[in-house]
Amino acid sequence: MIEIRLVDTENKKQVKEFVQFHYDLYKNCPQWVPPFRNDIEVMLNKKKHPFYEHSDASFYTAWKDGKMVGRTAILNNTAYNEYHKQNSGDIFLFDAIDDQEVANALFDAAAKWARSKGLNKLKGPKGFSLFDGYGVLVEGFDKRQSMNFSCYNFPYYQQLYENYGFYKINEYVTMQAEVSKFQLPEKVYKVADIVKKRGKLKIKTYSNKAEIRRDATKIAQMYFDSFKNNWEYFPMTQREFDFFVENVLTFVVPGLLRFITDETDEIVGFLVNFPDISAAMQRHNGYLYNPLLLIDMLFELKKTHYCALNGLGLLEKYHKSGGNALLYCSMMDIMKEYPQFEYVEAVQMAETAHEVQQEMATLGLKPIKRHRVYEVTI
Repeated sequence: MIEIRLVDTENKKQVKEFVQFHYDLYKNCPQWVPPFRNDIEVMLNKKKHPFYEHSDASFYTAWKDGKMVGRTAILNNTAYNEYHKQNSGDIFLFDAIDDQEVANALFDAAAKWARSKGLNKLKGPKGFSLFDGYGVLVEGFDKRQSMNFSCYNFPYYQQLYENYGFYKINEYVTMQAEVSKFQLPEKVYKVADIVKKRGKLKIKTYSNKAEIRRDATKIAQMYFDSFKNNWEYFPMTQREFDFFVENVLTFVVPGLLRFITDETDEIVGFLVNFPDISAAMQRHNGYLYNPLLLIDMLFELKKTHYCALNGLGLLEKYHKSGGNALLYCSMMDIMKEYPQFEYVEAVQMAETAHEVQQEMATLGLKPIKRHRVYEVTI
């Protein structure tokens, strides 16, 4: 018999159990990258995480024969629901052994909580913010997870969802290429030259983190505004912007960022790359509690051969301005400036973004992973 327990988020022992289960389940999986434990603990902290300024969540664990065998979070993201005029609850942090009875019990608990909030659907996996990874991995199980930008899960998760009645509503593709095989059509360079000569759009760079921090809110606002028409978008509070910036800045390398400004010097486009520090994250098993571990992480920034392309976009009014050509040429420039990188991985592009995927294919990138987002009526 399966016992479902509601996690008391004020109880440190229960929070630790909820967080630890993920590490125990995947401890022998070489493709899995442990998230930072503190990041997950903060998600359960209703006093610290800015999500709880406007929304709510509950957390459940599943037990069988006195042993923890699963967990899940269920979110009522009111900012998302109000913006999209929906009534859905979001499944997140779902992990379980390969047992349909366990999965069903967790989904039932989530559905009961969601209905109590007036919601009529479950959706997910979908997290607390726009920068949490989406979906269940359904292709690419032999590939290592790219930091926290997406998730890794065992192949049986797909069946646990679908056997419960979840159906696909969206999918995200991740693409990869060897830098040595990068190719950019000559016409892209020509378009970029024309745009530069017009002088209406310019490439902006930052030389250090202090400069980035000064423009952080403006950058974050533009970044999220570029996704306003996307499925996952919802308006964020100032605290959520600040939370995002503080979490990201630690591992930002200013030279890997490029922005586009208009004639008024407003930022209207972006190219965001990160050195993939997955290997260091695997070594630390989610811990980052002393200076030596942080130093190892920072050292990995300089030696990793993988670059994660985590964002590329323009505000909609500039889509036909030639700005994309500037960004793609900038990508080529970055790869020349950072010869340490042998591979580039463009993380989680919506399957509906056909144009972006075609442009990535032009650069030589090929699909290597797919994450599927599900929904079910409750």
